[in-house]
Amino acid sequence: MKQENKDILLRLLQQHKALGISNQIDFDKFYLYSIIVHSTAIEGSTVTEVEAQLLFDEGITSSKRTMIEQMMNLDLKVAYDYGREWIKRHDPITVDWLILLASKVMARTGSEYSSVGGDFSAAKGELRKLNVSAGIGGKSYMSFLKVPARLEAFCEELNQRRKAVTPSDIAAVYDLSFWAHYELVTIHPWADGNGRTCRLLMNLLQWEFGVLPTKVLKEDKAEYIQSLIDTREHEDISIFLDRMTELHCQHLQSDIDQYVKSTTEKVVDKSALKQKMVDKWSIKPTLAEKLADILDFVADKEEFTTEVIVGHFGFPATTAKRYLRQLTEFGYLEARGGNKNRTYRMLTLPR
Repeated sequence: MKQENKDILLRLLQQHKALGISNQIDFDKFYLYSIIVHSTAIEGSTVTEVEAQLLFDEGITSSKRTMIEQMMNLDLKVAYDYGREWIKRHDPITVDWLILLASKVMARTGSEYSSVGGDFSAAKGELRKLNVSAGIGGKSYMSFLKVPARLEAFCEELNQRRKAVTPSDIAAVYDLSFWAHYELVTIHPWADGNGRTCRLLMNLLQWEFGVLPTKVLKEDKAEYIQSLIDTREHEDISIFLDRMTELHCQHLQSDIDQYVKSTTEKVVDKSALKQKMVDKWSIKPTLAEKLADILDFVADKEEFTTEVIVGHFGFPATTAKRYLRQLTEFGYLEARGGNKNRTYRMLTLPR
């Protein structure tokens, strides 16, 4: 990546870390869910992040979405969960492993194909045995006959690069992950699921070396695809490396701005709040004080659970649940999820 982009990336990552954004409760879970939802959205899914959370955590399907869309998201979550555990071992990446990864991505939505080259199953992650092009009228990808050998060469080079990269060189780690994404999608080993699998591999390499994974948002789709086309036409990998870096920086800046805004707004004047609760909600001053203390405590938290309140204040669980229910009814908190994994976030602030 260009030095300018590298400087911006490192500055934003340092700021992101200093603010403790990644240390928020369930940040890792919801960040992963966002990656999955946007990756499937690029391929046509309309499942929202809220719907995905209910689907992943509660098994609740949405009547507004097709089963294919929801299965796309479920399959990709399984693939991410598997991949994140596997990559921790730092084992060599092989063609067989990529086939296994693709089979998880396409497990419930992959089709069976019959072609001149033979029969194969996308659901099993099997390599394509037919030729494909990049959309109607687009350039053709390499012949399917060349895919196995090219994939072997890719794995060999990728493993060499993984061994050579310095984990502390964050920019080099991102370059490695973006390079792997581009090379694999250019080979286009499968009849379907290439985009999801390539973005998954990119993220796994980032997790392997401990950097914040890159999201490709559905709003980025046009720029993202164009950068792949431009890179291919000009045979210049730097185009893709820099565009992916710029997109990652945009998302980092957006997350930082949103976090700073939320923490600035969440300044609770406890004395005024207590009086307001007494006057508006007709509750006892002692209860108002406890509720105000809870709001003051959670003001800098993106999300939290009943257990967090119990641990900090020492309330019995039933008491903590009652207080949180009251704050929800009063309109200060929003509850998410079912009884077993319910989370809360501050919804409004009294003035």
